[in-house]
Amino acid sequence: MKLLFSIGPLNIYFFGLMIAIGSLAGIYVAVKEAKRKGLDGEKIFEGCLYALVGGFLGARLMYVFVYNPGYYLANPVEIIMINKGGLSIHGGILGGALAAIFYFKKSGQHLWKTADALAPGLTLAQAIARVGCDVFGKVMTTPLPWGIKYNGNLVHPAQAYEFVLDYFLFFYLWQKRKNPQYDGQIFVHYLIIYAVIRGIVEFARINPVIFAPFSVSHVLSAVMIATGIVLAVILRKNKIFTKKKEKNNLFLNLGITILLIVSSLALYYKVQG
Repeated sequence: MKLLFSIGPLNIYFFGLMIAIGSLAGIYVAVKEAKRKGLDGEKIFEGCLYALVGGFLGARLMYVFVYNPGYYLANPVEIIMINKGGLSIHGGILGGALAAIFYFKKSGQHLWKTADALAPGLTLAQAIARVGCDVFGKVMTTPLPWGIKYNGNLVHPAQAYEFVLDYFLFFYLWQKRKNPQYDGQIFVHYLIIYAVIRGIVEFARINPVIFAPFSVSHVLSAVMIATGIVLAVILRKNKIFTKKKEKNNLFLNLGITILLIVSSLALYYKVQG
């Protein structure tokens, strides 16, 4: 991990800092959107904290038991050594979703309206956090101007590919959020589109291959897409009709998205380059 600075015995890493910033930004957006939808902002905030813990545990456990089970079964103590890396975004989404479902069901929140409120903020959090990710892509067979030097090789900036696409997904969800056709549609679109993004970026990454050129991550993304399609079919039965379509400020939202992309790319290449 990229060490930024130390305060006494406390080390501040780039990835950890970006996860913290992304989490704060995502929770802010989620609470803001929840209040717009008439949901309890305080309960949404508490649910986000549950989701953070569940997401962290899920991300680590899926990496351990899906991506490298042999190593960790032989070295069980290293399962808790997060400082050495090893998190799965698919596990994070699953763990966070399970923790959030548990909390929101217990607190009496409308599950799918809440999921719709959370989806844009979740996407924004993932985009910002990915800026600090230290898992680089494959070595470039043909040198490209946006390649990044890593261990003496010019590699694909897989993190940048993903956060750029994540920002565009955030823009789409933010535009769509005011006019869903049914409760849960925004979250379903998040699941499907993010899984497609992760599948595309995976071709530039290095992960255990199931059958060439498809990796473990491709299989997990396919499961996410299938889950999203099944949910869409089920939730469409509870279709809702909005009284009047709410307008979005297209150009303002697009401008903010482009600003996020440009600033994130500048920060990424400044720190990781």
